[in-house]
Amino acid sequence: MKFRFFLLVAFFVASGFAIANTNDTTTFKPKPVYSKELQTVLSILNSYHYSKIKFNDSLSTAILQQYLLNLDGGKYFFLQSDVDTFSKYSTKLDDLSLAGDLTPAYEIYEVFRKRFSTQMDYILGSLVKSEFDFTVEEEFETNRDKMTWCKTQNELNDVWRRNIKNQALSLKLAGKKQEEITKTLTERIERMKKSILQFRSDDVFETYMNTIAEAFDPHTSYLSPKSAQRFNEQMTLSLEGIGARLQLENDYTKIAEIIPGGPAEKMGILKVNDRIVGVAQGVDGEMVDVVGWRLDDVVKLIKGPKGTTVRISYISGELGLNSKPLETSMVREKIKLEDQRAKKDVFPMIKDGKAMKMGVISIPGFYIDWDAMQRGEPNYTSTTRDVEKLLKELEVEKVDGVIIDLRNNGGGSLLEAIELTGLFINKGPVVQVRNSMGRVEVGEDDNAGLAYTGPLVVMTNRFSASASEIFAGAIQDYGRGVVVGETTFGKGTVQSVQELKRYVRPVAGEEVGSLKLTFQKFYRVTGNSTQHRGVTPDIAYPSVYDAQLFGESSNPSALPWDQIKGTLYERTGTINKQIIQTLAKNHAERIKTDPLLKKLVLEAEESRRAFQDSKVSLKEETRKKKQDEAEQAKNKAALTTTIGNKEGISPATQVPNVEDGYLYESILILSELATSRVG
Repeated sequence: MKFRFFLLVAFFVASGFAIANTNDTTTFKPKPVYSKELQTVLSILNSYHYSKIKFNDSLSTAILQQYLLNLDGGKYFFLQSDVDTFSKYSTKLDDLSLAGDLTPAYEIYEVFRKRFSTQMDYILGSLVKSEFDFTVEEEFETNRDKMTWCKTQNELNDVWRRNIKNQALSLKLAGKKQEEITKTLTERIERMKKSILQFRSDDVFETYMNTIAEAFDPHTSYLSPKSAQRFNEQMTLSLEGIGARLQLENDYTKIAEIIPGGPAEKMGILKVNDRIVGVAQGVDGEMVDVVGWRLDDVVKLIKGPKGTTVRISYISGELGLNSKPLETSMVREKIKLEDQRAKKDVFPMIKDGKAMKMGVISIPGFYIDWDAMQRGEPNYTSTTRDVEKLLKELEVEKVDGVIIDLRNNGGGSLLEAIELTGLFINKGPVVQVRNSMGRVEVGEDDNAGLAYTGPLVVMTNRFSASASEIFAGAIQDYGRGVVVGETTFGKGTVQSVQELKRYVRPVAGEEVGSLKLTFQKFYRVTGNSTQHRGVTPDIAYPSVYDAQLFGESSNPSALPWDQIKGTLYERTGTINKQIIQTLAKNHAERIKTDPLLKKLVLEAEESRRAFQDSKVSLKEETRKKKQDEAEQAKNKAALTTTIGNKEGISPATQVPNVEDGYLYESILILSELATSRVG
């Protein structure tokens, strides 16, 4: 699953790469090999990308607009007059690029660098030393996507005044005195100036190439030699640190994904969309402010030797930017494939006076040891093999039903998604795959028999993607189980990596990059695509995440949802509309009365409001009031999480020791499937 390949810089710039030295008069020029790379990439995209989009005037305009945002996504540097001047390229980028001409990319960057230098001088010369008046009622818009380009330098300076004032107020409310505030703000700028010295011509080229690639779809990207190396390292499934993937957005380093099996997942405190504002080493090390840092530098602080402690100061994404920073401590670990394998739990419960047991199998990803399988090793590791073994163990323990938990499962092996489905259906098609030429292949389960025939619930959330969506969709289409939770991510495309050295012969001492290309699309057995829309659960749980902000739908260039002809398959008949309606009705009643479920609804509502409230007050009294309100909302939602005999739930229904509200509700739904109440 890919949220974005190259990331927007926070605080001062909006590029995933540092900016050139503001005192450096060097003019960057493209290397000769870049022209060949550009032409080769465009040839591959025009010929083999799934969408068959042509690089024409229309796409040229979109690429120009996005390139400006990839350099200055916060609209902190370019003026409207600059944007108007650049419009001369709006219908020419296609012709120039096809000819291998990178003039627009470097010319626009040079203007950006000059604007950046001007703003840095202004910030260091006056703003960071200002003693702001926090009694004035004014606001700062943190979501810069909502803003337009400034028309004058004075207007731009005012944007920066509000930006710095906002940070100064945050530091004051955190207990910092004026001297400390000035020192912290100055250090942020100085760190930025130091880091920008690393910028090179290569980075201009990579930014521009990614802008072109991602115009075709968000999962297509250009990988520079350095980025390709990082990509390969990520694929090894061996990570050291807290187990979180980070990205830069606006003013902060944001958690984009929690890695299964890592310390962050095990502790369950940090969440997707939390913003990291400080990092400290050990139990008593000084907390280092990291607002405005480059992503790589933040990662270096967080990563460290296995067994060492790191402390993270963060702003809760669920409570919003007006809330106070929180702090958590965790011990770094090396995350291995072993930590990301499927695992099981058994939860006893009482329903209508009868003792029952529910099995839960959590699957963090769809994995397979390809090398061992190809070597013919009989006991190679795979998701399907692990789950089949766990199902046998649950059978021995005599569970009354099974939950497959796919929350935060970003996908993996397509083969494993097909074979795992085969454990629950008696042969048949699982997924259809169409390539860029329109040819459709059907992925089928050819193995007769089922590993498990009992009641089945599949849990999903907004971060269940790709292979997870294939499995959940197939279980739903066959009527084999009930899908509960949130609508999934909506990634219904397949990518392959093409090394450009196969097509471009660089001069001695130079390297060329790679192209990650979308070339296939997934379809369910019904013919419906999983792209964009994902899998809609049979029973929807309260969700924090807006589809327009999270998932495939948040990307303007995402390929559309569509349909192809369905393939023949035979529904099991286990689950029908009447069963779903009854389960949904009972779920709706519990939402109104059960304390834990009411808490989930309240938290979801508060979090959605926090996401939408992107303006922050620059008046101390108002800001403090907002913080207090966020704290009160958090306390209000913090009802008891000890599940047992509770108001609103029949004393005959007890599920002890389950504090995960979504899992708790899934167990209750599964228990209804396993009894005669549904029929």
